[in-house]
Amino acid sequence: MTDGGATLTAAEAAFLVAAADTIIPADELSPSGSQCGVVDFIDRELAGPYGQGVRLYRDGPIVKGKKEHGYQLGLAPRDFFRIGIEAADDWTRATYQKNFAELDEAGRQAALTAMETGKAAFENFNAREFFEALIAIVMEGFFADPIHGGNRDGAGWKMVGYPGLPADYRATIEPNRGKRLDIVPRGIADRR
Repeated sequence: MTDGGATLTAAEAAFLVAAADTIIPADELSPSGSQCGVVDFIDRELAGPYGQGVRLYRDGPIVKGKKEHGYQLGLAPRDFFRIGIEAADDWTRATYQKNFAELDEAGRQAALTAMETGKAAFENFNAREFFEALIAIVMEGFFADPIHGGNRDGAGWKMVGYPGLPADYRATIEPNRGKRLDIVPRGIADRR
């Protein structure tokens, strides 16, 4: 993390760096997730209104909903990730005798696969639900506007050929539809 941290503990940040770098490893297309600021993005999001669950209905009764119903827990997202990371580390210590962040790449991939498939048995917490939320927030951090702390230098946008603020490129996009558009992406902070 480069921000100094807004809400994440050192253990949570270490978990998220390892997870982000396993989900988005550095390659010829982009730097790793943590190098792109994904953990800074997550830290900021969890420290703010989203993390506090300001716009979520969290009063009871809370019943297990269908996937299409969206988030159905009484926990604010900050608490959800705190408990999920702790449960993931407890499970990896029981399974691999190490915290998730201490595992090698193959171990992290195996652990994430076990969470994704529901084979990881977290105590009193749903591993698959945690994995889905983790993937979602890592992807948000990789592709969000850089003003929010992630997608440093527009790396995610460059990887997919997204130019940034679409309204700023209207005249350029239409004649180039279907072609790769090689221009430097511009975010909110780059507006004139």
